[in-house]
Amino acid sequence: MSTVASVGAPGRALANLAVVEGLEPKRLWSLFARLSAIPRMSKREAAALELVEALARERGLPFTQDGAGNALIKFPGAGAGIGAPPVLIQGHLDMVTEKNDATAHDFATDPIALVLSADGRWLKADGTTLGADNGIGVCAALALLDEPAPIDLPPLELLFTVDEETGLNGAKALDPAALGVSARTLLNLDTEEWGCIYIGCAGGGDARLALPIAREPPAHAAPPPSRWELRVQGLLGGHSGICIDRGHANAVQLAARAAQQALGAARGVGLVAIDGGDKHNAIPREASAVLLVPPDADGAVCAAAAESAEALRAEYGLLEQGGSLELRPLRAGAADWRSGAPPLTPEAAERVLAVLVSLPHGVLKVSHALPGLAETSNNLAAVTTDAPGAPRGEGGEGECVRVLCSSRSSVTPGIDGVRAKLRAIGCLMGKGSVAFSPAYPGWQPDPTSRVLRMTQEALSRQLRADGIAEPPQVLAIHAGLECGLIGEKVAHASAQPQHAKLDMVSFGPTIRGAHSPDEAVEVSTVPKFYELTKAVLAQLAAVRE
Repeated sequence: MSTVASVGAPGRALANLAVVEGLEPKRLWSLFARLSAIPRMSKREAAALELVEALARERGLPFTQDGAGNALIKFPGAGAGIGAPPVLIQGHLDMVTEKNDATAHDFATDPIALVLSADGRWLKADGTTLGADNGIGVCAALALLDEPAPIDLPPLELLFTVDEETGLNGAKALDPAALGVSARTLLNLDTEEWGCIYIGCAGGGDARLALPIAREPPAHAAPPPSRWELRVQGLLGGHSGICIDRGHANAVQLAARAAQQALGAARGVGLVAIDGGDKHNAIPREASAVLLVPPDADGAVCAAAAESAEALRAEYGLLEQGGSLELRPLRAGAADWRSGAPPLTPEAAERVLAVLVSLPHGVLKVSHALPGLAETSNNLAAVTTDAPGAPRGEGGEGECVRVLCSSRSSVTPGIDGVRAKLRAIGCLMGKGSVAFSPAYPGWQPDPTSRVLRMTQEALSRQLRADGIAEPPQVLAIHAGLECGLIGEKVAHASAQPQHAKLDMVSFGPTIRGAHSPDEAVEVSTVPKFYELTKAVLAQLAAVRE
């Protein structure tokens, strides 16, 4: 048995090979069947890397890795392309690990079981994610190593990154010098809409604001004040990059606005806590504010909440049809600190709510290169209120309301601009602090790109052959791809960074339901995607510099 065949689960590899038998291109599908038999969750790609290394060694090709585990195979080219400049082809080895509740599967040890739909149109997995993201791209790159003559290919540098799905970590730690990257043209094979060419993506980074608060017991009253919860729920939310331009409401800001109105409705109304959202890359769908309400203010606060609910319907009702804003008695058990904590001082409550209402959220700038593309944005992602006596934060501050924002831009100065706004708000809020995570770079669209022109020409020919007269869509995505990071790393590793800009495009087959057990690749788009890859490389094989 060869080295390659021994990597992974041989029985599952054979079963997977039987599933894809007869599909074209045969070599690509055969590699994908083998790769699918190898567990390759993020941060555990060692066995998949063994397969890649074995394929390189069996062909006598150089294989190198950097300290993060990213791998590079160098191929000398073929035919008339041997004298052309090298081309970097890139995909990531890891996959998202999601399964249905009823599926017994251990992603650390179990292979993926491939399933072809009854009509032969879609390939998916049996109750788990498929790993077509980005396994099809990886296998397309590897299949190029065995293309039969005659074929013209430029020298290829096949880059396989690790740990993409948990934060682009392999690309963040990429060491082009250690790998020996010399190419100045990149084909990224990690997008999921056949017929589209991507030429840009957003970079990003997080900001954490800590707003110090003080509390004071309410004035003695008989009967005692009651506790109410203002709750916003049922909003659309969505990915903070892909959905940020759709105008979805932000639950945190709606709750803050409603709390402002309630506190202004009557004397003595206090804010105990405000919380909402939980993920940096999601628009918050739910949020709540707990209020302490004197007995003579119940009516005024209820009226204010009703006005806020009507304002929500007027502002967002056509879009956010499932959204609601309700005021109800706090249903909290004795273990919930909000049921007994004193309210914030009026000054602290006013400052916290003012910050939440003032923070930028949504699209802040559209692209000049691709009209309609969200270029720069900020997502007010989450707010949490410290319980009284909570441990001090990372910055050593005491009790705080903590705010998380996620900023994105395809232009690095765009991130800097958003961060300047957040820093300014931090200055205005007094004793609070603002901390920023390291930002990763975006990929600024270049409509004049040479490799874009070549890809458009090749794809247009394919579409016309399929009876599609419309030109290919040229797009950018307001979310993270590895291209921005790879481009920056290659430039920084060069002795002449000003001349080391990567000329990049990204394309791929049609994949639906990525990152879920419904993930499936449209079988008919895979040979088209592979032919496009070869057609672009054939044009690059004719380049001489």
